[in-house]
Amino acid sequence: MKLIPAVLIAATLATPAAALEPLAQEKYINDRLVAARIADRIRRTCPSIDGRILYAYGEARKLKRYAETKGYSRAQIDAFLDSKADKARIYAVAEDYLARQGAKAEDPESFCRVGRQEIARNTVIGSLLVAK
Repeated sequence: MKLIPAVLIAATLATPAAALEPLAQEKYINDRLVAARIADRIRRTCPSIDGRILYAYGEARKLKRYAETKGYSRAQIDAFLDSKADKARIYAVAEDYLARQGAKAEDPESFCRVGRQEIARNTVIGSLLVAK
């Protein structure tokens, strides 16, 4: 009888921890990064909207802590954030969202319109923006 608990403990210790999905597939993190990119595009294009830079910095730190709490190492997080392919993918998703919302590169006011809507709806994107 004493052997069974010892075998269970040994088996548990020998089993690798549950494999984490690649950060590029972690929905919460990716959604927040896309939202940050959208907010950045809006603040850079629309002359009547600014970014809440200190708030965004705090949210970025929370997001990093979230990833660490899920079990991702700092090296994994840094590699993901430095990945040109992942950055391009996030930028493409953000640009697609902006286009679907009616933002046009040659029309800064269209970015302002999207930004005001996001602020009014109190979305993650809107929380990173402030009207001047």
